[in-house]
Formats: sequence, structure tokens, C-alpha cells
Amino acid sequence: MQTPRGRRRAAVPGSTPRAVEAVTMERPRDPHRDARRRRGPFRQITEFASASGIGQKAGIALAATGLVLTVTVPATSPVMADEAAGVTPVAATAVTPQPQITAEAAAQIDFSRSAVVTQADPDGKLKQLLSAQSAGAVSRAASVGSLGAPLATLSTASPFGYRVSPITGGSGDFHRGQDYVAQCGTSVLAAATGTVTFVGWHQYGGGNRVVVDHGNGLETTYNHLSSFSVTEGQTVSRGDVLALSGTTGASTGCHLHFEVQVNGEVVDPTGWL
Repeated sequence: MQTPRGRRRAAVPGSTPRAVEAVTMERPRDPHRDARRRRGPFRQITEFASASGIGQKAGIALAATGLVLTVTVPATSPVMADEAAGVTPVAATAVTPQPQITAEAAAQIDFSRSAVVTQADPDGKLKQLLSAQSAGAVSRAASVGSLGAPLATLSTASPFGYRVSPITGGSGDFHRGQDYVAQCGTSVLAAATGTVTFVGWHQYGGGNRVVVDHGNGLETTYNHLSSFSVTEGQTVSRGDVLALSGTTGASTGCHLHFEVQVNGEVVDPTGWL
């Protein structure tokens, strides 16, 4: 193109596109990363110490000595035994086979639980003895202590067995019970839980008499009483007052004649008290 002064102007390309510069958007976390890169190891250690609570001075000391702080992250997966590291797996405990228990088809099996009996439960002891067998089959060693005292205080006046009769004076008299010292009007107590089966006059020398049935052939009798406190058919517990002592019947003075009968036969009361 010719200019007025005679100079030729260079032609301008009409459609040459301009290069577009790429624009990169800065992400929010990039400045923080750059800041961490610009901080040296010394600065990073002191900041970590301050944030974790050990103090700036301690962090500076750690950085100065060249110690490296490490954080241990607990593993969430189970630790497996490593035989190569010297850890021996625990062997399973062997189970000893138990013998097989068998019974005949006609055998009767009782799953009832036996009563728990202690020395503080004499009625429980007596009940267990009598539920397992008849009173006549109970040994003396097992029966001792199963009956309670018929008086608050026991003092023997005449023992069970053969003696000289206090009535006739003759020898060979068989004493069917145990005589205990008791002033007239003393409370006579039930030796164990049971049912009163007789209250009245005993025509064979017992005078006023009370009989208590304790079950399975075991009975106790109380004789020469002055008065009664129970009636026939009444259920009594160990220690209940049955009557008051006296001197009725074939008696030479106030006392209690106490008997223990097993299947209708008298036995030595001391074997049960």
C-alpha cells in the first residue's frame, strides 16, 4: 500500500487469530500447601509442639536436637500371629470324652431337688430323714438333733429303760420315756412340726396326755400334764406350747414324762434330741 510520502506500508493479515492464554483457577487449599512448603522443618516442629500442648520451648528443643516426631495410628484390623516373628499360635485345648450314661427303659428317674438342710433348720433335717425312709430305718447317728427339747431347760429326773419303779419300789420296771424336772405349770413345747392326734386322759398311768404325729411313723407324747393348750387335729410347729406340766396320772411329783414312738414302739428319746 502506497502512503502519501511514498512509503509502502506492510500489509496486515486480516484473519490471523490471537493466541489465548490458559487461565488456571487457584484452588482454596493451594495457598495452605504453599505456606507449608515455605515453612522449614524447624518451624513445622515448633508449631506441632504448640498445637499438641507440649509447649513452644519444648518444640524448639526438639527441633534443635534433630529429633523426629512421629505419630502412631492404631490399626483397626486384627493382628495375626506371625510364626516367622517367633509367635507361636495357641493350640486348642483337648476335650476329654465323657462316659455315656445309660438307664433301663423301665427305670424311674427323679429330677426333684433335695431340700437344702443346715444345722439352723432342724425341721428341714427331720423332713428329709422321714421323706427318704420310715422312722424305723433312721439310724441313731442320723436322728440325733432332729427333735427339739420339750422344755426350755432339760434336766433328767429318770432315764429311759429298766429301773426301780418309783410307784411300787419293785425292780425290773421298764420306763417307756424320759422324765425331766419341771415345776407344775411349766410350758411344754412341741418337739417338731406335726399334727395333734390325741388330747385327753391316758388310762395307763400317763394322766393328761398330748400326742403329736410328725409323719412316717414318728410320734412324740407328753404326759402328766396339768392343762392343755391345743386340740385334736391342730397343726403345731416346733416350739409351740402344747400344755403345762403337772403331776396327773401315775406320778410322784411335778415333772414331764416325754416319749418318742417309732411305728408305735417307744425308743430312747435321747437318740432324737
